[in-house]
Amino acid sequence: MDRDHDDEEGCYYNHTVTFFYEKSGKNISTHWRSRDYTIVTLGMSVCFVVIFSNLLVMCAILKNKRFHFPIYYLLGNLALSDLFSGVSYLHLMFHTGPWTSKLTKNQWFVRQSLIDTSLTASVLNLLAVAVERHQTIFNMQLHSKMSTRRVFVIIAFIWVVAILMGLIPTMGWHCLCDLEHCSTMAPMYSRSYLVFWGLLNLLTFMIMVAVYTRIFIYVRHKSMQMREHTSQIRRKETVFNLMKTVSMILGCFVICWTPGLVVLLLDGLGCESCKVLRYEKYCLVLAECNSFVNPIIYCFRDRDMRKTFKEILCFLCRRGRAKESDFGVTFNTMEHENCKSRISKAVERSNGTPLMHEGSEDPTISSEKWN
Repeated sequence: MDRDHDDEEGCYYNHTVTFFYEKSGKNISTHWRSRDYTIVTLGMSVCFVVIFSNLLVMCAILKNKRFHFPIYYLLGNLALSDLFSGVSYLHLMFHTGPWTSKLTKNQWFVRQSLIDTSLTASVLNLLAVAVERHQTIFNMQLHSKMSTRRVFVIIAFIWVVAILMGLIPTMGWHCLCDLEHCSTMAPMYSRSYLVFWGLLNLLTFMIMVAVYTRIFIYVRHKSMQMREHTSQIRRKETVFNLMKTVSMILGCFVICWTPGLVVLLLDGLGCESCKVLRYEKYCLVLAECNSFVNPIIYCFRDRDMRKTFKEILCFLCRRGRAKESDFGVTFNTMEHENCKSRISKAVERSNGTPLMHEGSEDPTISSEKWN
C-alpha cells in the first residue's frame, strides 16, 4: 500500500495517514491529553482481563473431558475469537491518539483489519453455534453427533473467512483513489465497504435471533408435553440450561455490537447530521466489553466450568508457591536421602538383610491390590 513512486491519476498512495484524516474531518490530537492517557490505561487494563479470562475458558475446555463435545469446541473457538479481540484492541491502544499520525498506511490497515477479523470470527462462530443447537434441540439431544474432524473443519473455515473479510479493504476496497467516498470513522475505508460489512453482520444477527426464537418455541412446546414423563425431566432441564447459556452469550453479543454496527452503517450511508464521531468511542468501549462478558456467563451458568476454573487457578497458585520454596525443598530432600542411606547400610551390616526402601511396595500388598 505504501509506495515510493508518483501517485496515479486520481489516487493518493503516497500521502500520509494524517492527510486522509484531515480530508474526512476526523482530527488527530497532536499531543497527549489527560483524556487520552485515561482511555489508553483503561483500554489496556480491559485487554489484559479479556486475554486472561478467555485463556482460562480455553484451558478449561481442553482440561475437562466433560467439555469434549462439538458445542464446547465451538464455544472454545468463540473464546479464541474474544482473545483475538483482546489482542486486537491491545494493538489499537498502542496505535491510537497522537500515535496515529506516525502510522504508515499499511500499519493503519493492519490495525483496522485485526478488529474486523475478530468481529467476523465471533459472528460466524455464533452462527455455527446457533445451527448446532438447532440440530441437537430438534432431535432432543444434549450434544451433536457431529464428528470432531468436522467441527475442526468448520472452525478452520470460520477463520479463513474472517481473515479474508479483514483483508478485503487492504486488497482494494478502500478510498485511496476516491476521497469523496471516504468514511469519517475509518478515513481510508470506502463507505460502500462499511455499508456492505454492517448490513452483512446485522443480517447475520437477525438470522441468529430468528433461529433461537424458533428453538425456544419448540423447547417450550416440548416441555409442556414432557411434564408427565418424570424420567425425562432432568434431561430436559440440562438441554434447557445449556440453551439459556448460549442464548445469553448471543444476547450480550447483539447488545454490545449492534450500536457500533448501526453507527458504522450510518457513517457508510453518509449521514452528516448523525454526528458519528461523537458516539464512536462509546460504541468501541461497549464492543470491547463483550469480550470479557462471556467468561462471566460461563462461570455463573455452568457449574462444571466454574469448578474447572477453580482447579486451574488453584494449580497456578500452588505452582507459584512451589517455585518460591523450591530451593529449601531440594536441600531438605537430599539430607533426608543421605540419612536414609546411612541407616540402610548400618542395618545391612548388622544383620546382612537388605532394608526395603520407604518408596518400594510390599509384594503381599501389591498382590492384594490386584486380587
